[in-house]
Amino acid sequence: MSGTSQIQDQSGMVHVEEGKVLLDGPAGTAVTMTPEAAGETGRRLSDAARHAGALGAAEDGDPAPKA
Repeated sequence: MSGTSQIQDQSGMVHVEEGKVLLDGPAGTAVTMTPEAAGETGRRLSDAARHAGALGAAEDGDPAPKA
């Protein structure tokens, strides 16, 4: 990971074009993926978001959310 990246608090927009998945993210980020790559990326993002949310809740003294 680059030390120059900024943390984004806005989600990206996702579209399907000609059988490919296009992600238009914040700050001009754009990625085109196969359906398989997009599916795996989605699963990984979802898992990471749950994990990060649990860590943030634990740091705030709240019990970790259940998966």
